[in-house]
Amino acid sequence: MGSATRSADAEFAAAYRAHVDFVWRVLARRGVDPAALEDATQEVFVVAHRQWGAWKDRATMRAWLYGVARRVASTHHRGQRRRQRKLASLIPPEGQDLEARIEGRARLVALAQAIDALDPVHREIFVLADIDQMTAPAIAEALGCNLNTIYTRLRRARARVTEAMTARELDEPNQERQHAKSR
Repeated sequence: MGSATRSADAEFAAAYRAHVDFVWRVLARRGVDPAALEDATQEVFVVAHRQWGAWKDRATMRAWLYGVARRVASTHHRGQRRRQRKLASLIPPEGQDLEARIEGRARLVALAQAIDALDPVHREIFVLADIDQMTAPAIAEALGCNLNTIYTRLRRARARVTEAMTARELDEPNQERQHAKSR
């Protein structure tokens, strides 16, 4: 480890200690959930570490960290809204009858089967993106793939899952007619 690297690490550690409380407060004021504040604060400093020195000659470190914190909070809110929409689609409305609840569960089983039918590469990317809520750039970094490859594979995986779910919905009326005839 060179002295320049040690110096940069020491400089970053000092900046972290000096600004961690500020970043925490910025994220809290921008509406990040209290349960997620620690993770969001760490995300700000992960970004800061990756781009260390980018703030020099443009702004003060505090102003630069504020901008990073603002973007992390925005990303957190988008993810939170996405999770809430998905959760709302899974929770049956009050007063929903038994048949509708059974149908909802059948759709979840069909969705699980559609995901399981994907080849392993597409399944992994689909799960990371749509279930684990990772961004495509994060998936590309985690898997060591080109970002455009991730986007292409994710688009194909989503199309295959959509096709499977659409085929199920189109096949449902035929199954109901056959079931009615057998009664």
